[in-house]
Order: sequence, then C-alpha cells, then structure tokens
Amino acid sequence: MTTTPSSPMGPTADTDTASSGRGGFAARVSLGRVFAPVPSEFLLLASTALILTGFGLVMVLSATMATANASPFDTFLKQAVFAAVAIPMMFIASRMPVSFWKRIAWPALIVGLLLQLLVFVPGLGVHNDGNTNWISIAGFQAQPSEFLKLSLAVWLGFVLYRKRTLLTKWQHVFIPVVPVGALVIGTIMAGHDLGTAMIVMAILLGCLFFSGVKLRLFLLPLIGVVAAAAVFAVTSPNRMARIMSFLNVDSTDCYFADAGSCYQPLHGIWALASGGIFGLGLGNSREKYQWLPAAANDYIFAIVGEELGLIGCAVVLALFALFAVGAFHVIRKTDDPFVRIVSGGITIWIVGQALVNIGVVLRVFPVLGVPLPFMSQGGTSLMSVLLACGVLLSFARTLPVRSPLPGAPAGAVARVEPIRAGAARR
Repeated sequence: MTTTPSSPMGPTADTDTASSGRGGFAARVSLGRVFAPVPSEFLLLASTALILTGFGLVMVLSATMATANASPFDTFLKQAVFAAVAIPMMFIASRMPVSFWKRIAWPALIVGLLLQLLVFVPGLGVHNDGNTNWISIAGFQAQPSEFLKLSLAVWLGFVLYRKRTLLTKWQHVFIPVVPVGALVIGTIMAGHDLGTAMIVMAILLGCLFFSGVKLRLFLLPLIGVVAAAAVFAVTSPNRMARIMSFLNVDSTDCYFADAGSCYQPLHGIWALASGGIFGLGLGNSREKYQWLPAAANDYIFAIVGEELGLIGCAVVLALFALFAVGAFHVIRKTDDPFVRIVSGGITIWIVGQALVNIGVVLRVFPVLGVPLPFMSQGGTSLMSVLLACGVLLSFARTLPVRSPLPGAPAGAVARVEPIRAGAARR
C-alpha cells in the first residue's frame, strides 16, 4: 500500500484524509489572514497613533509628578492603564468589517446619547470649571461626550451613505441630519462645554462635506453652526471674558484685570518662550509647579515646548501631519461613500481638535478647553481617540495593497484586492 509522506512537523492539509483513515484527528490552521499584507495607510496610521500615545504618556508623567499628592506615578499609571486597554481595542476594531460599522450606527448613537444624558442625573454628573460634562460611577470618572463624537461620525456616515442618491435635495440633506445633530450639540451645551460642542459641529460639517453635498446646501449648515457658536459665546459672561482677553494685546493689563482671565494663556506662552529651541530638558519644566493650570490636560503642548523646545513641538506637529496624510489617503482611495464620509468626520475631529488645542496654547484662539488627542491626560479622551483610529484602520484594510509578483524580480509589484474588502460584505 502506498503512503503519502508526512512533514517532519506533522501531517499536512493534504494528508488529513489519510490521517483520519488511520483513526487520528487532523486540523487545518490558516494564518494567512493574520499575516496578510496591509496597505501602507494602515501602517502609517497605526504607527503615528502609537508614537503619539507613548509620547503623551511620557509628557503626562513629566507634567504631573511634581504636584502629585501621593506617589509621583499615580496619574501616569492611571493613564497607562487606559492606554493598555485602549490600544488592544484599537486593533480589535481594526479587524471589524465595514458592514459591522454600518450595523451599529443607530445603536451606537442611541447609547452615546443616553450616556451623555447621565451627566444631568443628580449624584452621577460631575461639575468642574463651569462645565457639567462628566459622570462618576463607583469612583470611575468618564466624559461621555468623547464617545458621542465617534458614534455621531459613524451615524452620519451611515445616514448620508443611505441617502447618497438623494443629497441633491435639501430636504434629504437636512432630515434627519440637522435635527439629530442639533440634539447632540444641545445635550453637550446643556453642560456648558462649548469646546466639545464646537468639535462636534466640525464633525457634522466634515461629514456633510465629504458626502459630496452641493456647496449651496453645505453653506446653510455652516452658517447655522457659526451662528450657534456665536450665541453660545455671547450668552456666557465667562466665555466672553476669555474671548475679550484673547483680543486684548496688552498682556500686563489682561493678566491683572478681569480676575486674571488670561492668566492661563499667558503662562502657556511663557512656558513655550522659556523652552527656546532645545528646551529646558525633559522633566525640567517650571510652569508645571502649579503655575500653569491644566498643565497635563489642555496645556500639555506648552509643557512639550518648555521641556523639549521648538524641536519637540515640531515633532508633535509632524506626527499629526503624518496621521492626517494617512487618513486623507484612505478618504481619497476608497470607493465606498460610507468609508469616505466616516473617515472624513474622524479626520476632521482628531486633526482639527489637535490644531485647535495647539492654537489655544499659541494664543491664536481663545481658551476653549479641548484636549490634545493621544497626548493629554484623560482616559476617556484617549480611549475614544484610539477607538476612532481603530475605525480608520478597519477602513484602511479595505484599500488595495501592493504585493510581490510570484517569480518576478525584486521590486516588481502588482495591485491586488484586499483580503476582506469584497463588495459582497458591505
């Protein structure tokens, strides 16, 4: 009787029938999907997100260890735990098919809104610095509006994708996008968080823009967003004081008048100025000794400038620029309107929020209270941004990849379809 030779490592997939005939068991394990090539956009987005997260952990440790009450590593360890949870979540999200994000669009928005409404429940909502935008459950504090950004972007992508053939009519552009968008922004503004509300407005406008809505239809929501932001600013004495201090060029008068309304912005500028080109050295910031409020949160970029100088700031800007390049490549190369719209909304959120945060530190914008994505202290913000990055990575997997031609000389490549981006799965 002729037998088929087996591999030294055990029976191969071709011998499983013969093996089962001898009374044994055979299993076929395929690692092709795990080690399948991924587009360069995937690698660019993942690497920049991980580098920014690691950079942020180092800066959070440096900014908080001087004023820690107990151990100087307490805040850093909490942030590190969130990063250790969020990074695997990012890669798990990157394995989800596009159809998964379409299915959860409505449930995600509903859950996000319900979580946001918890900030108004007595005993759960937390009031801080004039805002009520946090919840505290069993000692764990979270900011639901951060997850609401992602759920709104996915929902807008799904709705505009379903209506892609009807977007030439204003009725289908405005309904249900504008009412639901107004509801989301209203729940955030009810907690007096103008900074987060403006980022949500930018996500809404970004999704409309990348959906291909005609310019005349896009201008009406843009005018509405600008008018709403102006109304929210004028109706708050605290916000008006910050805006007026931003417009006041006399820094000495601004510093001592209006109850020190520009105390924080000026200390942020002084931190950047003292850093110079090369910085004072990692860990040598002076402003973090309770001179600069929110040094590890909204003003972490000022600490980067003070300790690492202009070079450190340039590295941060370069990393966000690389992230933007990878994200816009996903938007440009995809053929799926849903992927394009959601990717556009997430990109406007992360890159736009980074520019706003850095602009506030540079006094280009008035103080708005938005964190620097990936880097600022705050577990909820870090988790939401990394999860949003996971959605982008999921979409990046649907792009064509370059793989070597069998038997071709080195450097020869061919365009191939992605492993799991078939139209039948959408």
